Amino acid sequence: MQEISHFAVHGVLARTRRANQTLAEAFVHYPLGLIPVPERRRLHVRDHHPNAARPGADPNLAELHQAGLRPGASRARFARAVVYPLTWRGIRSTTAGIAASLRHCGAWHRAAAACAVPGAAYLTGGWPALVCGFLVPRLLLYPQLAWLSLINEHTWFAPEPRTGSPAWVEAGRCLRLYPHNQLLARLAAATWLPYGDLHHYAHSAHPAVRWNFLPALERHLTQPHFTPDSFLTGPRSVIAHHRRALAIQTTARPDTDTAASSV
Repeated sequence: MQEISHFAVHGVLARTRRANQTLAEAFVHYPLGLIPVPERRRLHVRDHHPNAARPGADPNLAELHQAGLRPGASRARFARAVVYPLTWRGIRSTTAGIAASLRHCGAWHRAAAACAVPGAAYLTGGWPALVCGFLVPRLLLYPQLAWLSLINEHTWFAPEPRTGSPAWVEAGRCLRLYPHNQLLARLAAATWLPYGDLHHYAHSAHPAVRWNFLPALERHLTQPHFTPDSFLTGPRSVIAHHRRALAIQTTARPDTDTAASSV
């Protein structure tokens, strides 16, 4: 469902912009209580894509910082930030986001849809269906899987600044998980990294390409500069890479402050 919205805001889910917006609103944003599609388009297409991993410009990087993935974070705080949507702060943020989406223009439509889905779950299977079939997936499972996908999209805290073609620029700030393990790659694509997430480098280099062409496109691109074989464990995992990058920023900060004071 997340990827329906993602490719709709890029205009490649249907033929027209109106059709893309209608599909995303009807099947994702309304039932899940997400922000309106035009706002999602602005944040993702206009603000994130050209500014990926750029401090002060990328809203996704700001979101990671707010969750605790920032220089100076302790190991415990870093670990909590990786599972941020499952923490009390994360749950409050999720519910606050739903509440904020219901205050937008046309909010009564959104409120009706946001109430209809849990209502239908309750009528179908009572409290177990409401809790296990809607509340837990919406408030915990979906936000956490989307969060892991976000963490896996870029070398957020150690991008390699480049100029040139889109593919060359994105190769310096994207990563590709499981490039040498087809089994893990297919498992990720079927569960927590569907479509544009596992192939995010190809998507970032050519955002107007449809999701089903991304694997073929990726085979014709050079690999990004970071191609980890693991997400969570090992010295070349995504998590270890992010942790090292934040630690380097932490140790570099005193030198910067000293130089500034001496000037």
